[in-house]
Amino acid sequence: MDLNTVEATTIPTSRDELWPLGPGDAILAGGTWLFSEPQPHIRRLVDITRLGWPPVTVNDDGIELAATCTVAEVSRLSSTLKRERPEWTAAPLLHQCCTALLASFKIWSLATVGGNISLSLPAGSMISLTCALDAEVTVWRADGSDVRMPVAQFVTGAATNALSPGDVLRSVWLPAAALRATTAYRKLAPSPLGRSGIVVIGRRDQASDGGGCTLSVTAATVRPFVFRFPATPTAAELAAAHAGIDAASWTVDAHGDPDWRRAVTLVLAEQIRKELT
Repeated sequence: MDLNTVEATTIPTSRDELWPLGPGDAILAGGTWLFSEPQPHIRRLVDITRLGWPPVTVNDDGIELAATCTVAEVSRLSSTLKRERPEWTAAPLLHQCCTALLASFKIWSLATVGGNISLSLPAGSMISLTCALDAEVTVWRADGSDVRMPVAQFVTGAATNALSPGDVLRSVWLPAAALRATTAYRKLAPSPLGRSGIVVIGRRDQASDGGGCTLSVTAATVRPFVFRFPATPTAAELAAAHAGIDAASWTVDAHGDPDWRRAVTLVLAEQIRKELT
């Protein structure tokens, strides 16, 4: 879709050139959502794809995904890690979460990790992935400072997050301890290829990393819910955690009734609990 209110596009090549950012400015990376509907408030696009950020940086401590890394690059990383980092047994989860994004391969090749997380929609596939793996985002602020926080805290509600005016999401960090874990993934939608209605992911860490168990719920809720247990929980412990999700946090839209989401989330979580036991 043409954005006929846009009067200028700037392409910064260094951090200093990003600012100032005003209320009529929009950060552009893949643009798959930005160009999908009218944006009458936007007067300028700031294209961050020329800042020279490597899409993926892998080292022994984990993986840094640039905000401009595409969903397709995340998907390919699953097979790359299987060859190059066989000890990172959570690698298949990267591709699994990419498939939760209802989109063609063309969209996968443009949509970015940073855009998906910054949009902060309940069904954000990169939100599901990063919350399950204890990821942290790094945010650049206009005053030159950096802020780092867990993705589970960054996303605060349906299309709301911790970004302040002028902030730019720089990268996402996936720690090696989470990548070494065993994972279990469940995604459900009203139709086989439909938008995610529920995504539940379980992770059991290796004994050397503490042996804890983490369960994340996304899409079914307006913000991510992440539950942590010292070991694989009992059915009663899992049910108690699930009961802690308040009624107002269940997503209400055309892709699933809140009562359905609530009930089926517990069913999928119990499947994951048994799989990780």
